[in-house]
Amino acid sequence: MWFRNLQLYRLPTPWNVDLAKFEEQLARGPFVKCPSNQPMSRGWVSPRRDGALVYSLGRQWMVALSVEQRLLPSSVVNDEVRERAEKIESEQGYAPGRKQLKELRERVTEELMPRAFTRRRTTYVWIDPQAGWFCVDAGSPAKAEEVIEHLRHCLDEFPLTMLHTQLSPQSAMADWLAGGDAPGAMTIDRDCELKAIGEEKAAVRYVRHTLEGEEVKAHLANGKLPTRLALTWDDRISFVITEKLEIKRLAFLDLLKEEAEKSAENADEQFDADFALMTGELSRFLPQLVEALGGEVVEEK
Repeated sequence: MWFRNLQLYRLPTPWNVDLAKFEEQLARGPFVKCPSNQPMSRGWVSPRRDGALVYSLGRQWMVALSVEQRLLPSSVVNDEVRERAEKIESEQGYAPGRKQLKELRERVTEELMPRAFTRRRTTYVWIDPQAGWFCVDAGSPAKAEEVIEHLRHCLDEFPLTMLHTQLSPQSAMADWLAGGDAPGAMTIDRDCELKAIGEEKAAVRYVRHTLEGEEVKAHLANGKLPTRLALTWDDRISFVITEKLEIKRLAFLDLLKEEAEKSAENADEQFDADFALMTGELSRFLPQLVEALGGEVVEEK
């Protein structure tokens, strides 16, 4: 249940929405299993598997979107279309045209879809209505957009915006690497990627390598810019920040997880303890990250 990635968004502070009303609106789009004739189905599921679509603890919320997809490889469809096209050609004396092939492909896809295997994944979201944080545990913006799109479909109003900071993550990372140190409670770890701006996009990647020497500074001087950098915050959270302000490889250090395990006696208590500790740490970490990036850009209303 510990998040591994963060796609960061902002809500008004505070976001004045009633919990019961929020859950009632989510019920407009619950998850149902993918129909046999459809390629995909998505909807809300209970994060704690207790029936509630919103898990709430200490004024912190969590929701979960499940997506089920039917896996029908294009190669399978292509092979079947090719066989049928060859049969049609032998019967009518000439190859089927573009329109006929399109109709044939659609028919084959429709026939094979019910026999396709399904794959299901669940994306979790942490919402802090008071501080205005909306954080998706997703490795890519596309996965986060699935969640946001479905929320917009269900909610009457959803005033969500991207998080924007005064300094771009790329320029901030370059400054930190050039100076050999990160601000505040953050320290630079040993993973980094730098890319050139030119057409060739030449790249250098360091893995478990010291970044304090002159070599990294030389790459910066030659025009390469950091696209990702590994950091540790307050000796409690390690992470990789990207030039798009995505947080990846988020890891809560073992001491925190041990604290949660000590305070829990069963699975339900463990879930509560994990969530309380995770959101408590993130509530401290994110404002300091934003401060290290020069503060937040607040749009004028």
